[in-house]
Amino acid sequence: MDLKKKIREVPDFPREGINYKDISTLLLDGEAYRQAVQELARQCRYKAADLIVCPKLRGLVIGAPLSYILGTGLAVLQRPVRLPGDALSWQGMALGEDSFYLSREAVKPEMKVLVADELLATGGTAFTAIKMIEELGGEVVGTVFLIELTGLGGRAKLNDYDTISLVQYNF
Repeated sequence: MDLKKKIREVPDFPREGINYKDISTLLLDGEAYRQAVQELARQCRYKAADLIVCPKLRGLVIGAPLSYILGTGLAVLQRPVRLPGDALSWQGMALGEDSFYLSREAVKPEMKVLVADELLATGGTAFTAIKMIEELGGEVVGTVFLIELTGLGGRAKLNDYDTISLVQYNF
């Protein structure tokens, strides 16, 4: 199945000249969603991750099922909120982002961690997650995305990490 055909493009959103990649149409198609997650899991299985870290909301639709299939823990990178316990705060590097928070209890020293999200654009969110994981002593074993916008430099920002994406758009 061609997953790219399952992703709706919304022209001139959020502003003129940008074609938004809407994954909600893929998520509504159970067969396509299952195929996407299973393919990402197949490509990530060899990484032997202990934990998946993903941004809240859209990242969870990729991170949670991957965590389930791979049998890893799951930690959520959150926007400014109050987390119970001690949390690490880091200024986001993605365009327009505020700080992100990650529970200090989530990542243990030398834990192998996979960063998962639905979209790789500039790489700012993933890079922020990586820096937080490394500050907590974890080892990032790779990054995984459903969609990659290839012209925005995200892969270059993550050059030191094995990066997987299922669907690429030249942007």
